[in-house]
Amino acid sequence: MTPLQDAVSAAFARDGALAQADAGHVEREVQVRMALAVAQAIEDKSALVAEAGTGVGKTFAYLVPTLLSGARALISTATKSLQDQLFLRDLPRLRDALKLPVSVALLKGRGSYLCLHRMNQARQSADLPDRWAVRTLAKVEQWSRGTVSGDLAELEGLDERSSVIPLVTSTRENCLGSECPEFRACHVVKARRDAMAADLVVVNHHLFFADMALRDTGVAELLPSVEVAVFDEAHQLAEAGVQFLGTTLSSAQVIDFARDMLGAGLQLARGLVPWSELASRCDKAARDLRIAAAGPLRDLRGTLKLRWDERATREDFTSTLAALGEACVAARVGLDMVSELSPEFSKLAERAAQLGALAGTFSEPAKTGNVRWIDVSPHQARLVESPLDIRDALREQMAAAPKAWVFTSATLGDDDRLSWFTDSAGLEDARTLRLGSPFDYAENARLYVPRAFPKPNEPGHAPAVAGLAARCARALGGRTFVLTTTLRALQSIGEQLRAEFEAQGDSIQVLLQGQVPKRQLMQQFLAQPRSVLVGSQSFWEGIDVPGDALQCVLIDKLPFPPPNDPLVEVRVKRLEAEGRNAFADYFVAEAAVSLKQGAGRLIRSESDRGLLVVCDPRMAAMNYGRRLRQALPPMSLLTTEDEALAWLTSLAGFELPF
Repeated sequence: MTPLQDAVSAAFARDGALAQADAGHVEREVQVRMALAVAQAIEDKSALVAEAGTGVGKTFAYLVPTLLSGARALISTATKSLQDQLFLRDLPRLRDALKLPVSVALLKGRGSYLCLHRMNQARQSADLPDRWAVRTLAKVEQWSRGTVSGDLAELEGLDERSSVIPLVTSTRENCLGSECPEFRACHVVKARRDAMAADLVVVNHHLFFADMALRDTGVAELLPSVEVAVFDEAHQLAEAGVQFLGTTLSSAQVIDFARDMLGAGLQLARGLVPWSELASRCDKAARDLRIAAAGPLRDLRGTLKLRWDERATREDFTSTLAALGEACVAARVGLDMVSELSPEFSKLAERAAQLGALAGTFSEPAKTGNVRWIDVSPHQARLVESPLDIRDALREQMAAAPKAWVFTSATLGDDDRLSWFTDSAGLEDARTLRLGSPFDYAENARLYVPRAFPKPNEPGHAPAVAGLAARCARALGGRTFVLTTTLRALQSIGEQLRAEFEAQGDSIQVLLQGQVPKRQLMQQFLAQPRSVLVGSQSFWEGIDVPGDALQCVLIDKLPFPPPNDPLVEVRVKRLEAEGRNAFADYFVAEAAVSLKQGAGRLIRSESDRGLLVVCDPRMAAMNYGRRLRQALPPMSLLTTEDEALAWLTSLAGFELPF
């Protein structure tokens, strides 16, 4: 072994630095194997793709060799909450245990940091939507006097959906840069300066790709000096890349621009330009575009992805897009007239020009090899043009300077090549490593797939899922998750589950995603064991409920990608053009990864026990069902509902009342 691998082995040993710092440390063979592989990649400056099942301890497996190597490092995670966990908990513990004088920095996107200038503007403006916004702004102001980092995550009780956040944060478009009166105290500038000086920097995937597209997050300056780049939760990397490497024009962007222009105009140049007229024209054009994009759709919940040609060939859509471009051009003309009065107006003029140019871009055909679509939600429409995957972008980064590249997650595929991830990321030549969970799934977990059950496309499916979920929750006394593949199924199953409990006089509570923020919903679930939480996509991963608080997870149907999704359609066509089987190579592979993610909510520690129910008879009856079952951890298979309820009863510790 190399000197670094020797140091890694010593750190993980029973009497090593980790055990001395933590009496609960357990030496795990799979964790050491992964850590040694990471050490090898660091020394070789090579690429490693490592799938590590629940309980392997992958975070320490990549952090220990990275810290011991002394190399400058970039760690990227999927979400801001995971960033905080690494920065606030994992890295300080390891730094102390290994006794290493390593400087660490946390770098997030602009939208995570308070902008002092925009907060001052918001205070002077009367354009706050309601009294809650007034109270929230007052809380932000009070907190701003004591914060050092300016990271809004510090502010307790601030809902991430708050209408105040866009008013007190900056974007690339509205930042005044060095001309800002608060530039010397700018939290974004300070965070980037700290990152450039640190030995190890924690970022997120969105930030990484946004920088590749815009060169605006500080990562571009950082990456060339880094010797190790680690991507945790790498299964989310491709979608984050596709989202940020593309071109986007949203109605919300234009509405925000109109609001900022009106505020600055009335405050700094009242009467010189018809600000209300210009702002109203932009605002109306943006809202008309959202209506034209949505078409006949009503009562939207969540975000719907529409084919570009479904809307782009319609006259109402093309005319509203043209009107939006004209409104932005008119705004720019007005802003240019007063640009010398304040840097605010110069920046606003740039924004108007960019928005007008984007309207022009989407009026022309898409670039060859790209795909276009429209995201429509209750509040906005987003026009998106994007590459199909991250292959070219990632290869360009990897070729720029030799360094170690480590990609890891609990779910990266269902074959030894981890081809679901490596193909889309252009990492076919990387070394791959698959490490199963050290937990005893065969002893502690059961899988039940009901055979005599309505198919997902049959009208009786949602009521049947609700009925089975109710019976499982009664047997267990709550402590159940129902994971749905769509928001429509979430609403239907949640309402029917509630009706089922009310009809039987059960005291079990139904918690439905969307009623309150996600964090608050989880707190309610943990505080009230006699409950069932019904959640959609955001609850399939990143949720950690160890112990007996969660012992049953039901999945409503196999999570195949929606075939009418524009990105899916183009990817399928590309696979078919290559002579490949799109169903096996794409649909089943995607379902296998998503299924592993959902199932991963069940067993979170060595002592956890539970039942996974997949309410889709295709998993038992179809040929591909075998492949999907093999993708899951090795749970013992139950064949009847009686067996499933008996297992739950044994976990609950009481007899069924029949």
